[in-house]
Amino acid sequence: METAGACRLKHLVRSNWDHVVLVCRKCSKKLDGGFGRDGEERLAKALRRHLSLKKGRKASAGIIEVNCLGVCPKGAVTVVNGAQARDWLLVRPGADLDELSGALDLILTKANLNPPA
Repeated sequence: METAGACRLKHLVRSNWDHVVLVCRKCSKKLDGGFGRDGEERLAKALRRHLSLKKGRKASAGIIEVNCLGVCPKGAVTVVNGAQARDWLLVRPGADLDELSGALDLILTKANLNPPA
């Protein structure tokens, strides 16, 4: 029998993430692209590619598309830096991904994002 307050977690899954960025999927879908080299990619994919991130939890940062964040700006995508959740960004199509990476504190670690295995 378990005692009161005992931990009921059975498994722990680790990731290599130092940062987590949440990108509104609904906003991205409404814009139908607008980011990346040719302006045809959704923001999450363009940012992952720009930072040369690996996929999944093996990457050093997570860029996750989440369901509607409830802000719904016209002509922009809502983005939340997990480490600074009080300040949300509204990113317009064609935004400079270097500048966005800096605002999300990802540019400081860009050289270290995918260290050699």
